[in-house]
Amino acid sequence: MSVTVIDTIDKFNSFISSSSLSVVHFSAEWAEQCKQVTDVLQELIKLPEAKNVGTQFGICDAEGLSEVSLKYKIDSVPTVIFFKNSQQIDRIDGVDVAQMSSKVKSYSTGKSVQNESPKQTLEERLKSLINKHNVMIFMKGTRDGPRCGFSKQLIHILNETGVQYDTFDILTDEEVRQGLKQFSQWPTYPQVYVKGELIGGLDIIKELLENGELESTLNA
Repeated sequence: MSVTVIDTIDKFNSFISSSSLSVVHFSAEWAEQCKQVTDVLQELIKLPEAKNVGTQFGICDAEGLSEVSLKYKIDSVPTVIFFKNSQQIDRIDGVDVAQMSSKVKSYSTGKSVQNESPKQTLEERLKSLINKHNVMIFMKGTRDGPRCGFSKQLIHILNETGVQYDTFDILTDEEVRQGLKQFSQWPTYPQVYVKGELIGGLDIIKELLENGELESTLNA
């Protein structure tokens, strides 16, 4: 058994119509992280929980099948969507190996996905994340692999200052991605926090740089 290449809309519709779990990886050749997800799926195929019930795994070119990507709101890759009987039951945006494994096991056996430890409230988690480092950046991708132009510009500016900072990839956690917008009352990314306080996005950082106030703000 191997990962099925889904290259037509008819093939996609047929693939997700199964009553067993169907896992579809929306990928792009240029995205390095997609290769990691494909490798993970190759390993998940071997799980007894998946093999015993006929769970199937597929890979879909998000740009080649743009109509499908639009329907399922694929705005970044990698994205993994879980289907049963042509219905989407869950998704993972970005790379989260632990969640992929957990969800494949749970949905294959018909069990609900449960966290192994008591879950923090979202507000508690967000407060913990924004205070993780004196300067925290919430962005698409990582400092070594920004996945949007705004995040790439921001990282370049911060690296030029020499200020120490940490980042969080919002594409790996949809709950944080949506929750932080409400928590901070700031609808876009990237977002920059200094000692738990929101400074703003790329435009604010550029303005502070032009005014000669960026380093003092980041080192406050």
